[in-house]
Amino acid sequence: MEFAAASLALAAFAFFSLQWGVEGVVHSRKTQAVPDIKGKSLSAALDALSTVNLGIRKEGSEFDSSVPISSVLRQDPPSGTVVREGKIVKVVVSQGGETVLAPAVVGLPLRNAEMMMRQSQLGLGEVSESYSLKQDKGVVLSQDPKAEASLERNALVNVVVSGGPPPAGVVLMPDFLRKNVTEAQQWAAQAGVNETETKDPSSLFPFGVILSQDPGPDAVLAAGAKVSFVISGHKGGAAAEQAEKTFHYELAQGGSETLVRIVVIDKYGERELFNGLRKPGSKIDIPLQQSGGARVKIFLNGILVDERDL
Repeated sequence: MEFAAASLALAAFAFFSLQWGVEGVVHSRKTQAVPDIKGKSLSAALDALSTVNLGIRKEGSEFDSSVPISSVLRQDPPSGTVVREGKIVKVVVSQGGETVLAPAVVGLPLRNAEMMMRQSQLGLGEVSESYSLKQDKGVVLSQDPKAEASLERNALVNVVVSGGPPPAGVVLMPDFLRKNVTEAQQWAAQAGVNETETKDPSSLFPFGVILSQDPGPDAVLAAGAKVSFVISGHKGGAAAEQAEKTFHYELAQGGSETLVRIVVIDKYGERELFNGLRKPGSKIDIPLQQSGGARVKIFLNGILVDERDL
C-alpha cells in the first residue's frame, strides 16, 4: 500500500516536472509580430516568416483573380499578431482567376456571338470590320483568342466581322479550297494576279484539286500580286474514289434549334464543312474525300462537343 502511494507520488512529481519544463521552454522563447505575407509567393512568405523563426503551412487554395496564382490569399494569425517563435502560420493560396474556354463564334452573326460569349462568362472586346466574299455583312470572320483557348472569367474576345463584298477596285482572294485549279487559273487571269502551283503526289484527292492557298480567303490583293496553290498531284482515279467518305452526325432529340458547326483539320489547315441551324433529331451527312491524319470537330452553339478521326 505504501509502495503504491509512493509510486503514485513519484509519477505525479515526474508529470508536473515535465510540464513545468515544457512550459518553461515555450515561455522562454522570444515573442514576434507576425509579418504581413498576403500577396507574397509561397517562397517569399517562407523567407519572411523564417527571419522571425515562424513556420508556414498551406491549408487550402481558392480562385481569386486579384491575387497572383500560388500567392498567399489569407493568413492565420493575421499580420501584427504577437506570437512566440515556432508558431505555425496557416495560409490559403490563390489559384488565380477562374478559367473558362472561349466558344467558337466564327460564322455567327455578331449579336449571336456576343450572346455566346456572355453565356461563357466572357465579354465582347474590340470589333473591327473587313470586306469578305465568304460571309454576309455582320458575320464574324475571326476571333482572338481563338476557340477553345483557356481564358480568365470576364476576359474580352476581339472579333473581326464581315463588311460584305468589297467596293469596285478592291480585289479579294476567293476561297478555292477543294475546287479545281482551272477555276483558280481563270480567276487569276481575269484579276491580273500571278498564279503558281505546287503538286502534292501523296494526296488522295483527284488530280488538280486545290489543297491549300496563299494568301487565305478574303485577303486584299494589289495589282500584280502573287498567289500560290498546292494541288493534288494524284492521277489514279480509283484510289481517289476509295477515299470518298460520308461524314454523319445526328442531333439529339428534344430541346430547341441548335447552331451546328463542323470543321475538318488536316495538314493543310482547317476548313468549314457545315454551319447552320438544325432542329432536334436532324441528321447531317457530308460527302467528302480526305487523306489520313484528318480530324473533324463538331461545335454545338459554339461549344466543342465531339472530335473524330477520319
